[in-house]
Amino acid sequence: MKLEIKKIGNSTGVILPKELLARLKLAQGDWLHVTELPDRSVKLGPYDPDHAEAMEVARELFREYQDTFKALAK
Repeated sequence: MKLEIKKIGNSTGVILPKELLARLKLAQGDWLHVTELPDRSVKLGPYDPDHAEAMEVARELFREYQDTFKALAK
């Protein structure tokens, strides 16, 4: 699939065809997660708020118990 980069208002963007949105199970207002890969390509996927919340909890735990994790890593 080839998509054109267009000017949208004061921004620049890509308009996703409805077939792609349906395959990704995305709708207007949903979040799209973009991951840049080492070969300069990108991976697009639905944003997962449960995963983001779990990662934030993990970050807080790592900050709180950083000395313990350093000791365990030895």
